[in-house]
Amino acid sequence: MATSNRTTLIKGQRLHTVVIGGGQAGLAVGYYLSQRGIPFVILDANERIGDSWRRRWDSLRLFTRARYDALPGMPFPAPAGSFPSKDEMADYLEAYAARFHLPVYTRTRVDRLWKRNGRYVIDTGQLRLEADNVVVAMSSFQQPAIPPFARDLKSDIRQIASSDYRNPSQLQPGAVLVVGASNSGAEIALDIARAGERRDVWLAGRHPGHLPYDIDGMFARFVLSPLLFRFVFHRVFTIDTPVGHKVRPKFLGKGSPLIRARPRDLEAAGILRVPRMVGVEGGRPLLEDRALLNVTNVIWSAGFTPGFSWIDLPVFSADGTLVHRGGLTETEPRLFFVGLNFLYSLSSTMIQGVGRDAKRIVDAIVSGNALTSPVAESLESPREPVAEPSAGLRREGTRTSRLRA
Repeated sequence: MATSNRTTLIKGQRLHTVVIGGGQAGLAVGYYLSQRGIPFVILDANERIGDSWRRRWDSLRLFTRARYDALPGMPFPAPAGSFPSKDEMADYLEAYAARFHLPVYTRTRVDRLWKRNGRYVIDTGQLRLEADNVVVAMSSFQQPAIPPFARDLKSDIRQIASSDYRNPSQLQPGAVLVVGASNSGAEIALDIARAGERRDVWLAGRHPGHLPYDIDGMFARFVLSPLLFRFVFHRVFTIDTPVGHKVRPKFLGKGSPLIRARPRDLEAAGILRVPRMVGVEGGRPLLEDRALLNVTNVIWSAGFTPGFSWIDLPVFSADGTLVHRGGLTETEPRLFFVGLNFLYSLSSTMIQGVGRDAKRIVDAIVSGNALTSPVAESLESPREPVAEPSAGLRREGTRTSRLRA
């Protein structure tokens, strides 16, 4: 099992590279650092490696088949055509860290990242470490975006963030409103509607579109999925192509189309589609069409914010937006990002894509890339909360030099 031997970290210790985040992005970075012989440690706030997956809802399966769910150097231990569960993915990550002896320090939350005398300082609460290089290997989906008017709902309405939802046993008797109609919201609504209890389930939000085929079908397995996941998402929708540059803001701000939960499935389950929730009136949810709903439960699935307030470095724009290009930063050339939504391509949010991004970042660390060349444009994360991540799609810094696939 990956090490949690915290006694080897010493207060004030100076390190070559610190990776913050021990999910799939951080482990992929660790793999390539190890391959290049670079000394490093990985810090992770969770109790166990893979806990960010274990905490998701019980019925979650990845949207990508096992053949696409491997990190570099280790196949996913499941039939190639199967869709792994969230617990299988969690166990795979834990086994991956153990196989490659990656120095992961769990229960180590970073409270502040700042700079002193030209070196990065990482405060964890227990320790203060220093590093020449820092890789922030975390997704854009760290903190649920819950609107301020949520506090105005009646006190007897149970409110649950999608990141805290596990199964219908958490709900009170009565109707449920799921706020946010992208993949996570739709799948949670289906999970509740299919539980066999007699209750109304409302799904609020615009329809984000859906894939025009069944991902469980044979044609999708052998033709459409390889075309999309290995070619379109990986090589066409990138920051270096005109079409990728055009669609990137849409995916960042509005989320991806429904992948497994198709509209006909929602209808068959009896889920009631309604306009987005815009406020609260008389303690009840108020919809865009001015309708009021009588519900006893609200599940917030309307997006996330990156939660990077602990980064105390000049890599943010005036409005607080973290800007990057391909995970590299200009004002802090030894600070890198992996795991962000559409970091380099749409596949950056998938297990299969994070390995390529990790290798690119490690190559930059090895080469001492100082990003001295001019940049024609910058890419920014959206000012509004980003849409919820798709299951299995995993997972922003200042301008940097242009990257190539």
